[in-house]
Amino acid sequence: MQKCKIYFISGLGADRRAFSRLKFPAQFDLVYLDWIPALHNESLVDYAGRLSLNIDTSAPFYLVGLSFGGMLATEIAKKLNPVHTFLISSISVFKELPWYYRASGTLNLQKLVPLDLMKKGNNIGLRFLGAKTKDEKALLKQLVIDSDPVFMKWALTAILKWRNTERPANITQVHGTTDNILPHKYTKPDILIEGGGHFMVHANAPEIMERLVSILFR
Repeated sequence: MQKCKIYFISGLGADRRAFSRLKFPAQFDLVYLDWIPALHNESLVDYAGRLSLNIDTSAPFYLVGLSFGGMLATEIAKKLNPVHTFLISSISVFKELPWYYRASGTLNLQKLVPLDLMKKGNNIGLRFLGAKTKDEKALLKQLVIDSDPVFMKWALTAILKWRNTERPANITQVHGTTDNILPHKYTKPDILIEGGGHFMVHANAPEIMERLVSILFR
């Protein structure tokens, strides 16, 4: 029997390692959509379209998007109609971005952030992102170090210029109550993880898996 595929899109400044603690049942084939280089002035919508070319649409599939990856998953879901889409620590429409992000995007303040600054991960910043234990801080710091600052700066601009207003069908938003990056008070999550921060995909993986599996098999 052919396994049903679940495609994963990581968050900004991260890669497939962010999902390492999510353990899915054996009947699912896990496929990680690694980042592709962004084109000059490419929009989030257009980037999502190119990334989706790596998805096999000949059979039913699921999407899991983390943070920035959730925004990309939203755009892909609008076009490819997966069985279900899971957004973790993410948003499905641009108005769920906090007002101060949208204001900074209007002023193009993200372009003033030095590229080298985006590569530095100190303990204060790691805690702000939701890393709590020594292992979580080590993983998150390494993810930031290994990330491409040029891609990160493009992505920040793409996020702040994103204007999606359509929430696709069959989508579940999973959010943490202590998310400092995308505070849940600005979002409309379907599932709230008590004490979950922005990096809860790792820190709160067992609880998140329990919620995801209950939807996969309902």
